[in-house]
Amino acid sequence: MKIGCPKEIKPQEFRVGLTPNAAREAVAHGHKVLVETGAGVGAGFDDAAYVAAGAGIARTAAEVFAEADMIVKVKEPQPVERALLREGQVLFTYLHLAPDPDQTRDLLASGATCIAYETVTDGRGGLPLLAPMSEVAGKLAPQVGAWTLQKANGGRGVLLGGVPGVDPARVLVIGGGVVGTHAARVAAGMGAEVTVLDRSLPRLRYLDDVFGRDFNTGYSSAGVLAEHLARADLVIGAVLIPGAEAPKLVRRADLALMKPGAAMVDVAIDQGGCFETSHATTHADPIYEVDGILHYCVANMPGAVARTSTIALSNATLPFLLALADKGWRQACLDDPNLLNGLNIHAGHLTYAAVGAAQGLEVLSPASAVRS
Repeated sequence: MKIGCPKEIKPQEFRVGLTPNAAREAVAHGHKVLVETGAGVGAGFDDAAYVAAGAGIARTAAEVFAEADMIVKVKEPQPVERALLREGQVLFTYLHLAPDPDQTRDLLASGATCIAYETVTDGRGGLPLLAPMSEVAGKLAPQVGAWTLQKANGGRGVLLGGVPGVDPARVLVIGGGVVGTHAARVAAGMGAEVTVLDRSLPRLRYLDDVFGRDFNTGYSSAGVLAEHLARADLVIGAVLIPGAEAPKLVRRADLALMKPGAAMVDVAIDQGGCFETSHATTHADPIYEVDGILHYCVANMPGAVARTSTIALSNATLPFLLALADKGWRQACLDDPNLLNGLNIHAGHLTYAAVGAAQGLEVLSPASAVRS
């Protein structure tokens, strides 16, 4: 198979879909790898590293798309990239289709087979290709939240960990999954007073058993959420429904409960955000204010630490990438139902139910698509 890796073109996205080590593995399996020149520079991998791994270097993204049987990326394809996709080609990347009907329409029109990292599962019901970036984003969230709280950025001027004689900041984490757990650990490690809210009692028991007194936990309800919003200096939104649009848990009216200059970090922004007032921002212009509350809603937070993120993502995606290349996408999906769960679009058909529900579109079952 010819595997193509174009340079990411989303603003301030420095990650790359293939590391040189991943390219070397693919070449060792008998495949050809073509990488756009400069694709890995933002993550610290120059063209020479890919050449040493046995990959070829293309001058343009158009050349990569034209020659490759499978395109491997990080972020969802931008409009100019979607125009380069063709029928029968495989796209393997993050898609986050539910809040993005324009992308859904273009991918359906392309005729390509599109497999989304974020909906591939594992035997325990986890999301193994989303987890590494969730870990990174969770650990970044208190860091960027602390920066947003600085007075020069419009925040309350509160130090997350406080100092002797001065209370630390109060941090509210909504969601106790991978993102929320890592966010709570880092915020508590910075000295903040942290509470994690979730609606899964088994998950709350797990957090309490593992982390004990490091941070508090609470069962989420409208009343409990309102109480904690009123006390919080920093709110981290970490709620995920796999493949679906994120639920809006904090409404605009709720901002009136909060302290002026408090900060909100919406880690769910890729799936539309879990705050009603959220809209996607970039690393170049990451924060904005609504009703006196600062919002940090960067849609590719892990791109800020591109080398760590790229290596972590490649470690997770490589086994699936090799399966797709070695067997072809159909056989790979037939052999692995967890990979089949990643199939979102095939040959003009939407194949992921949560996206269909979000956009009111008809859905073909992935099992039917793979046998079509």
